[in-house]
Amino acid sequence: MPERVILTLNSGSSSLKFALFTASLQPKRLWSGKIDRIGLSGGHFQLSDARSTVVVDESGRLDSHEAALTRLLMAIASLPGSLDLVAVGHRVVHGGPECDCPKDVTPALLARLRRLAHLAPLHMPPNLAGIDAVLATRPEVPQVACFDTSFHHDLPSLARMTALPRAYAKDGIRRYGFHGLSYEYIMEALRDDGVDVDAERIIVAHLGNGASMAAIRNGNPVETSMGFSTIAGLPMGTRTGDIDPGILLFLMQEKGMSSDEIATLLYEQSGLLGMSGLSRNMEDLLDSHKEAAAETVAYFCYQARLHLARLTGALGGLDRVVFTGGIGENSDEIRSRICVGLGYLGVNIDSVANKSGWTKISKPDSRVIVEARATDEEKMIARHVAVKFLAKPMPQASEVEA
Repeated sequence: MPERVILTLNSGSSSLKFALFTASLQPKRLWSGKIDRIGLSGGHFQLSDARSTVVVDESGRLDSHEAALTRLLMAIASLPGSLDLVAVGHRVVHGGPECDCPKDVTPALLARLRRLAHLAPLHMPPNLAGIDAVLATRPEVPQVACFDTSFHHDLPSLARMTALPRAYAKDGIRRYGFHGLSYEYIMEALRDDGVDVDAERIIVAHLGNGASMAAIRNGNPVETSMGFSTIAGLPMGTRTGDIDPGILLFLMQEKGMSSDEIATLLYEQSGLLGMSGLSRNMEDLLDSHKEAAAETVAYFCYQARLHLARLTGALGGLDRVVFTGGIGENSDEIRSRICVGLGYLGVNIDSVANKSGWTKISKPDSRVIVEARATDEEKMIARHVAVKFLAKPMPQASEVEA
């Protein structure tokens, strides 16, 4: 009998991250991989099994997300065993004010999401391209959109507000928050490890090419570093983070920059890349001997300390900090440099534990527990999809071919 599987997709502008999971409430990762440089020369497709053994590693141009997905489905069909693809789950960065939970992909939902694309111009077009690619290649397979904003949907009213005239709120101008799938996963992981998250004040720092923090009290988010858009908050790989709006007025009025030019500047040319003039990759900056690289790293850690302290104020104290994301989980140097200035909050990390890759990296006498944990947004998507489809009959193998 074919094994029912869920495919998760995280579509970038020129990439497609994917994973295949068992269709169960506790999904098991079977296969995963990535297709890079879609629409560009030097395309690359890699597929690995659950033990991270590479089974497909090939180069070749794929002109569109549809072409990339077609190649992926061909690879899935050739995998050992019989697989029944019953649903596809997508990471969608922005769900707007209405989407407080994962949603079945329908024409009405797609139309609404297309209207939101300008709110996250780096992410939404490729997210929607992934959905469109499935519609074009496997229209009979149900799809579920899982939103990064849903986790923050019920932020306290003061945390959602901006200081613009209230009339603008009718246009959806409010603070949303992002990286919600990552925060959801971390909270579930803490619960699975026996942590009473309902009794703790927790800050999760998702630090990667995109970076944000969330303050969580009684198991619920109460504040976040990102806001209306994915630019806000911490400096990121190519994004500014918080910036004085007066600078943008200056660029328009004195430098004659258009809104499109400013958007490109804020989203694609700033952050670690713009400040260093070298790279958006934190490892590259840590390895560099250039003064601009060192200053950029110092600025990132300084801003992280500021945001962590601000979120502590929203919580009324602090019991636990969890670092995650590509930088947060893997860079002991960045964790150390952020935490070294937080002793007044009760943060005291153990340098040996921090360098050794342990989960708990704080000293036994640290008033605040500090951890480094892996996140798994794909697994969180698979769980959401499984919950939706296990609550109703799934398509049968005869209806959906793998």
